[in-house]
Amino acid sequence: MQLNKLFLSATTAFSVMALSACQDHRDPNSPVITLQNRSVTPVLAKVLPGAANGRLAADGLKLYSLLSSDDKLEQSPNYVFGGSADGAGIFQNPDGNYTVLVNNEDNFAVSRITLDKTFKPVKGEYILNSDGGTWRLCSATLATPVEHGFGPVFLTSGESGQESRTHALQVDADPQQAAISREVSALGRWSAENAVPLPKSAYPGKTVIVIGDDDSDANGGQVALYLANTVGDLDNGSLYMLKRADGNQKEMDMTTGTKYDVEFVKIENQKTLTGAQINAKVNELKGIKFGRVEDVDYRKGNGANGREVFFAVTGQNNTGVNADYSRSKYGRIYRLTLDANDPTKGKLEVVLNGDDRNGPAKTFQDPDNICVTTNYAYIMEDPNGYGDEKHDAYVYQYNLSSGVLTPILELDHRRNEADAAKYNVGGTSELGSWESSGMIDVSDVTGRPNTFMLGIQPHTWRGPQYQGVDGGSVRKSENQASQLILIEGLPR
Repeated sequence: MQLNKLFLSATTAFSVMALSACQDHRDPNSPVITLQNRSVTPVLAKVLPGAANGRLAADGLKLYSLLSSDDKLEQSPNYVFGGSADGAGIFQNPDGNYTVLVNNEDNFAVSRITLDKTFKPVKGEYILNSDGGTWRLCSATLATPVEHGFGPVFLTSGESGQESRTHALQVDADPQQAAISREVSALGRWSAENAVPLPKSAYPGKTVIVIGDDDSDANGGQVALYLANTVGDLDNGSLYMLKRADGNQKEMDMTTGTKYDVEFVKIENQKTLTGAQINAKVNELKGIKFGRVEDVDYRKGNGANGREVFFAVTGQNNTGVNADYSRSKYGRIYRLTLDANDPTKGKLEVVLNGDDRNGPAKTFQDPDNICVTTNYAYIMEDPNGYGDEKHDAYVYQYNLSSGVLTPILELDHRRNEADAAKYNVGGTSELGSWESSGMIDVSDVTGRPNTFMLGIQPHTWRGPQYQGVDGGSVRKSENQASQLILIEGLPR
């Protein structure tokens, strides 16, 4: 498959419309969208009280329920939004309507949602089902010409073990071909959370993609990099893994307050290697063994900002392969500042350390996903179920300038509400057993400043009406429900 031709062709009306929309971001003549509850499901999150000591008060935030698995959409009444809403992307169509692409992680599927000019969901369809998706699909990134120099294409990564791959899914994909895999071999095989292309301003004329490897086995999780010398080339580039310049592979030997020299070392012949073979090269190449690398994002703004990459390490219990506690248990956030001229070199630092239970990140319960703006990083938790959880999963705000970390949202399991049984199937859900994910800034596309979309994965909200809704044969028994919400009032 000639991927460059596939991505950049506009052979259908939808392709032309989507490409135009991604280039233009938003029609300035569009009416202002209306922020209101659109779903029959209440918002499954709550705003935390404003913190003291000069931290941002979150009391002014407003939450809206946008879409859930119980909603019937007028143009597709048989469509059911799947469970485990995760990575997402959004663009506006030339007709003024909006399109949202979102992973339904445990369905191994991708939904395409159409919203009208007011931002009301009116149509849903699966453009990748479990037969084509093949693996659990976690975070994702919508690459666009205006931001990344190529696309529009939805990069969504598989996370079902070391043999998983990343899909490059056209935004105009035909639902009748949802069972066809869209995997790309040059990005390698990883148990990946996300594959994030850096903005075109970071390294003009090149394609640079950073991949997070959510592996907890003997060789740990890696940070990988794909580099091609042509914009939009996902076929012919090289693949690398991150190492410290001194060859030290232990994550816990890195501490806050120190910047470490790092480099990406090449993985030869990556297209022909299995995931097991790539993993076998970790010690040979001296790759850093992280405790499950999860989501990746870059700082928004000018070209230099695009070279400032943040990633979340969710952590793993200090038993088994981590019995020596050489990897994080409660999770960390790292900042990787890439060299201005060479993306294979840079400086790495720990900015938040959940394993320091007296430090700024002392309440961390395994950060999983991250959304980075110009001035802030928003961090979502996915507690690993150690049994020592003190709260339900938080969404944190991290101020990139001051270093202040503030919990702003907490997931609401509705344990004490009249409808508790619906959302707590099998008994009262355990503390921290839900997670949120796939947070994206929708301000520029919608014209509503300081507005974000967030996916909620209420893992104990289950039922036969949600079973196998993606239409594929691989996940027929998957029966989770989920939700998308809007957050208004978050600074960027």
